[in-house]
Amino acid sequence: MVDVNSAAWDKVVLQSSVPVIVDFWAPWCPWCKRLMPDFDSLSSEFVGRLAFVKVNVEESPEIASRYGVQGLPTLKFFCGGRPLAEIVGYLPRASLKTQFEMMLSNHKDCLAQSSKLKTNT
Repeated sequence: MVDVNSAAWDKVVLQSSVPVIVDFWAPWCPWCKRLMPDFDSLSSEFVGRLAFVKVNVEESPEIASRYGVQGLPTLKFFCGGRPLAEIVGYLPRASLKTQFEMMLSNHKDCLAQSSKLKTNT
């Protein structure tokens, strides 16, 4: 699990060789706090298959704005540097795991159909 800010965003998320799950959260958000232990726990189950990233929207509001994050918590799924899906709000651990498994099942198709994005960095 990695905490990411604007300086590391492109390298950690957009240039990742594996799908990335980004948790947009804030310290004042009660549902974010409830999600955090499950997100952390699941990150250890998917090591090497999915990258787990956290973005504190108070510290990096420009990232949240760029990707249209309006509610917290928001989980965004990235593959090949592109956002493909999102979950807004809290889900229990079992539901999260199912969603993450679905992301993995679509991983090869996603990478095969994606071209590299050009970034300004």
